[in-house]
Amino acid sequence: MASGSLGAPLLSEREFPGTTNNAILKGSDAQLRTFARRHLGYSGTKGLDIVARFNRKFVVAEAKFLTEFGGHQNAQFEDAKALLNDSSIQAIKAAILDGVLYIPSNEKMHRFLVENKEQHNIMSALVLREFLYQV
Repeated sequence: MASGSLGAPLLSEREFPGTTNNAILKGSDAQLRTFARRHLGYSGTKGLDIVARFNRKFVVAEAKFLTEFGGHQNAQFEDAKALLNDSSIQAIKAAILDGVLYIPSNEKMHRFLVENKEQHNIMSALVLREFLYQV
């Protein structure tokens, strides 16, 4: 039960529900999606990048590194937005986004960030640890 850079142990699907301590669920995107469907009401079709429990609260997140505007990067961005807007999830939702969306512009990714930073948990991976410990 080693702790990673986030300071919490990575636990299997068998171990994760059996503790209330801070922990991160270990598994593939599909395994995390299945767990979130069974236990957190997740109704999305995409796999998840993070399922964790910190301070006795569940957190689910999508993590994306967006290297350019448009094309496939827009689809990746839409996946993160879909998670943030999914009202079925009984957990804290977060989008861990890095890349071009932080460049001031009139591009829709940057506009979404500016217009929604107060309503949603949108952050860089650089502050993920701090976020998890303060939920």
